[in-house]
Parts: sequence; structure tokens; C-alpha cells
Amino acid sequence: MNAPRKQIILGAYLGGVNHHTAWWHPEAGSQIDFSTFEHTARTAERGKFDFFFLAEGLALRERAGQVFDQDIVGRPDTLPVLASLAAVTTHLGLAGTINATFNEPYELARQFATLDHLSGGRTAWNVVTSFDAFTGQNFRRGGFLDRSKRYERAAEMIDALRTLWDSWDDDDLVVDQATGRYLGRADAGSFSVRGGQFDIHGRFTVPRSPQGRPVILQAGVSPEGRDFAARSADAIFSPYGKLPAAAEFYRDVKARAARAGRNPDDLKILPSASFVLGDTEAEAQERYQEVRGQQITGQTAQILLEQVWNRDLSGYDPDGPLPDVDPDPDAPPIIQGRAFVHQDRFATVARWREIAEAKKLSLRELVIDQFERGPFVGTPAQVAEKIDDFVQNDGSDGLIIGSHLVPWGLDEFVDQVVPLLQERGSLRADYTGSTLRDNLGLPPLPRRCERRTEGAGAVV
Repeated sequence: MNAPRKQIILGAYLGGVNHHTAWWHPEAGSQIDFSTFEHTARTAERGKFDFFFLAEGLALRERAGQVFDQDIVGRPDTLPVLASLAAVTTHLGLAGTINATFNEPYELARQFATLDHLSGGRTAWNVVTSFDAFTGQNFRRGGFLDRSKRYERAAEMIDALRTLWDSWDDDDLVVDQATGRYLGRADAGSFSVRGGQFDIHGRFTVPRSPQGRPVILQAGVSPEGRDFAARSADAIFSPYGKLPAAAEFYRDVKARAARAGRNPDDLKILPSASFVLGDTEAEAQERYQEVRGQQITGQTAQILLEQVWNRDLSGYDPDGPLPDVDPDPDAPPIIQGRAFVHQDRFATVARWREIAEAKKLSLRELVIDQFERGPFVGTPAQVAEKIDDFVQNDGSDGLIIGSHLVPWGLDEFVDQVVPLLQERGSLRADYTGSTLRDNLGLPPLPRRCERRTEGAGAVV
């Protein structure tokens, strides 16, 4: 007997904080106007996507003390954008990236609970952390958090928010006009959180939201990050867009969730992905090469490699060989505000040199080859088949789809690829749930929540 087909989870990613967005394209729209966000969200909902996702940067990135304009800068704040989108969508989830380092539990819990009420239960929080003083200088406490403490604070933050959200039960609001009884429980909203990062208590002012708690998203590649997600997240963003590395990450994180006492199916694995379509495979490949050439200019290639070398590489020809000098990890950072994801600079450079020599790649060509988002390239039928095969073979539970062209790029995917995924039986024909948690296939939360009287956290 054949196993049922996995239903593909789809998120819509609106770029804007890195070089993947071709802001200079003549057809590109604004990164600030509400019409950009509205069009992308409405298009995603038309394609029966699960959620709309916003990344966020808290500081303008700099190179050697100067802001560089390869990135889109000056994006509006995430939560007001999502609140506005709640008014122009009906089913689409609304996921925002908010930093756990530079926010406080009570304020953040109120903001997300409020958004969950306004949207009818469609909110998700992408939990990120920060430890660098460059970003921290924008905040009143600066770069106060040691790197080793970032996951500790994030874990306590999630527990604290769940404690606040769970301080109300579903039936605490009676609102009986005949008897004049408003509250069903005198201590509704009471909470106490005590831990290494937070010591707060009081009454939470926002009653239980439609899905109980917002969905928790997280991204983590290191063993510590994977364990954090396996314990605390409803979904984790995977950095792997190709088999078999994606399948290995999938198995590892699901196994960690099981060891943490969870059902592995309750943790969704979602890598980001891009796409390029054509009437023929050759046309799609030609378009793809053109897009990548636009995204990775010589200056962009230089800056991406400077993250790893931590040296000024402006003297090297982007169309020439890789730099012949070693990285300088002990020097002051030449790139500020961009996350450094390579744990060993020397090993990374050695590997890149081997790849460049084997493939006869220039500096810029090496960057195009290595800094990839997992593109699906081909005719609509080929892309639908590739996506379906990737998910059905446990490369992931779904994808976060983005386009280099804002905001119109997603239309092509929704119009040409989505119907084919629906025909294959791998994507819903219509929404079946009323909340984001429902549509993601996550288990329902209890109507009445267990509570702790001491310590941070809620019993899940």
C-alpha cells in the first residue's frame, strides 16, 4: 500500500535585506510602499500558500565604515506591515522576524498576541538572536549579550512568552450580558517568570488568541541551534536546498525532536528556494544565468568573500583568481551587520580554492557557484516535478519561495507551477483550516493550560 503524499508547505519570502533582490531591475517595485507587501501577500494567498514571511535587518550594513548599497535598506518595521496585511488577507499566515536579544517578553507577547487576534489566528514569530555590538549600538543596552548567552536568552524568551500567552484559557472570557459576568476566572492573566534572563510577574492584558499561541519559527545550523529548534520550534528554516544534504539535515533535526520527547512530525523543515521558469529548459537555464549575473556583480562578489577573508579585497579582479592571501580572523570586522555563517574561515577558503581550481572558476564565478539559494530551474512542469520530488523524498516539508523581482516575481510561480502541484495531489486546492497552526498540520493546543508557579516557561 502506497503512503499518502506529503502536502507541501509553502511560504512566500519577500526579499529585501541582501543581494538576492534585483532592486535595479527596470520592472522592480518599491521596498517601502505598502502596495509591494500587499501584492505579494495577495498573490501568495491566491496560490494557497501557508504564510507570508518577512526577514528583518536591525542595522544598515557597512563595509569599512561605509554603508553599501548592494542591499535593500530602510525597510519598514515588521509588525506594522503584518498588521496591515491582516486586513487585506483572509487565510494567509503572517510570519515576522523579531530579535529575541533586543526585545522584552511582556512587550513582545502583547504585540504577537494582538496580531494573532487581528488576523484571526494567523501569526508566526521567527526567533532570531544577535550578539554583535555593531547591531546592539542601535539599542539602549547595546551589545550587552555574550555570544554564549544568545540561545539561553532565546530559549527563556520563548518560554516566557508561552507563559504569558497561556496565562489565559480559551474560556476565561465569559462576557455574559444577561448576568453581567465578564471573567470566568478571577486570576485570568496572572503570570510569574523567574529565570537567568528574566524576572517578571503581573497580569497579562491580552486574552487567549484564536490559535492559542503564535507559531514559532527558527533557523539553526550548529548543533546548539538544531537542539534549540528541536525543543522549542514549530518549524525550522533549513539552509540545504539539494539532496542528499537536505535529507541528512531533515533526519538529524527530526531525530533531535524525538529525543526531546516530541512527535517529529510536529517540527516542520523549510528551506528557502528561488525559481526561474522558461518555455523550454534551455530558455530557463539562460534566464537563470542572466539573473545570477545580475545578482552577483563584481562588487557584490568581493563583499561576500570579504566576510570570510575579513580583509580588503578591492584590489583583486572579480574576473581573476581567488585571493592568494589567508583570512585574517583577528582583525576588526571589515563587514558589519551581516551574519557570518562559516565556522572555520581557513577551512572554507581551502575548500573554495579546490573548487575554483577544479572548475576553473574566477572569483566572481566561485561566488555564483557557492552562494546559492537552491534554485528550481526549468519549465513549469519540470519545476513542479523537482519541488515535489524534493519534498516527497524528505528533503523538507515544504519551501519558502522567493523571487529576485519584487513584488511581481511570485505571480509567475502561482500562475504556472501551483496548478501543477495541485494536479499532482501535493498541494491543497483550498485552505482547510481557520488558523496557521491548522493549515501547517500542527497539533491543537489544549483549551486549558497547565501552569507553573515558579520558574520561566510554560508546560507544553
